[in-house]
Amino acid sequence: MSGEYLLKLVDLKRFEGAEKLIITVTLAHSWIYPDVKNYPATAKEIIDDACKCCEAGASIVHIHTPEGKAKEIVDSIREKCDVIIQLGMSSEPLEKRTELFDSRPDMLSVILNHHDECFPKVEVNQIHTRKELEEYCKIFRKTGIKPEFENWHYGSVWNLNYLIKKKLLEKPYYQTLFFGWPGGTWSPPTPDEFFHRIKYLPEGSIYSVSIMGPEQSTIVPLSISVGGHVRVGTEDYPFISEGTPAKSNLEIVQKTVKLSREMGREVATPSEARKILGI
Repeated sequence: MSGEYLLKLVDLKRFEGAEKLIITVTLAHSWIYPDVKNYPATAKEIIDDACKCCEAGASIVHIHTPEGKAKEIVDSIREKCDVIIQLGMSSEPLEKRTELFDSRPDMLSVILNHHDECFPKVEVNQIHTRKELEEYCKIFRKTGIKPEFENWHYGSVWNLNYLIKKKLLEKPYYQTLFFGWPGGTWSPPTPDEFFHRIKYLPEGSIYSVSIMGPEQSTIVPLSISVGGHVRVGTEDYPFISEGTPAKSNLEIVQKTVKLSREMGREVATPSEARKILGI
């Protein structure tokens, strides 16, 4: 099912008065297309890219900071624009993320299950226990940083409910739903899987979608059409169309903004996104 076909199915008036779309843009390199080098690599390039994407319509920037550069990048972006700063990488164990917490981003990515990913040039296998998740929640409560939970399958939902039952989290529970990322935590990037996954999200959830591959052109407009949010950018899918690399993240954000507005849904500013997410 193509994005163009989905667009024809949408009632363009359905979003009048609806929650605006939150666009997250990932600024890191592509794991599955490592030879496509259209991402910002240095601290300065990351800072510049973040602010350009914010001006174009992104509410959140997801960043993998070079070692020792987290605070410099966070502080510099804040001096230049008001985009919501979300730091990865969630594959790192908690004890290796002190630098990121100390840089005081708005959000920090935390996977709700183990990492098991298989890319062309690297495999990622990292255990994340429920004890680690509990410790994350305590730090989030202490620092005021908002967690962005990575939801890869139904075990992710189980673990999120576990944290909720322990009263370690406050609504809204913001999650990014991952589809098509290769490895043992893979899930199919299909409309069936999308609808099945959101069916089991706990009450009080707000979700975005991340699709690794050309199926992004189907799932992104689908999420827009039913009130979800989207994550795009060079880390997830570095192409502007299948087989054509984007010139930059700016071009990817501009395309997503145009799509959402053509579908009748306005895009949230960072200030509006903060209110939606409870930041």
